[in-house]
Amino acid sequence: MIVMTKQQYQEILEHSRNALPNEACGLLGGRIENGVKYVEKVYLLRNIDESPEHFSMNPKEQFAAVKDMRNNGWELLGNFHSHPATPSRPSEEDIRLAFDPKASYLILSLKDDTPVLKSFNISSGQATQEELSIVGEEA
Repeated sequence: MIVMTKQQYQEILEHSRNALPNEACGLLGGRIENGVKYVEKVYLLRNIDESPEHFSMNPKEQFAAVKDMRNNGWELLGNFHSHPATPSRPSEEDIRLAFDPKASYLILSLKDDTPVLKSFNISSGQATQEELSIVGEEA
């Protein structure tokens, strides 16, 4: 299970809408307690591919985000990206490029009027939906 606040969800949503028609991306830093991942910070990164069908994170921004996580005593919990015109499920490319079986891979679909955010664990070429809890007050 991964837990984030409504404010963090709004950050991901706004970042993803601002990137349209391209995919948006970023990292999630936080802590793990009793097997539950708690997002402490969302790192909004630039998709250097500038593509609506795939993404590559800016390496300098990735490095700065991981450095910030370490400085705060947090772990890299996973990442997120948007799907501007497809459902919230990993594409074949998403599965092929998933390198960390412990990471959470969040995908925000913007294809319909109501955005859909889901989280997945991807291991050995298989994607399994992970429970995602969005808690707290609206910002």
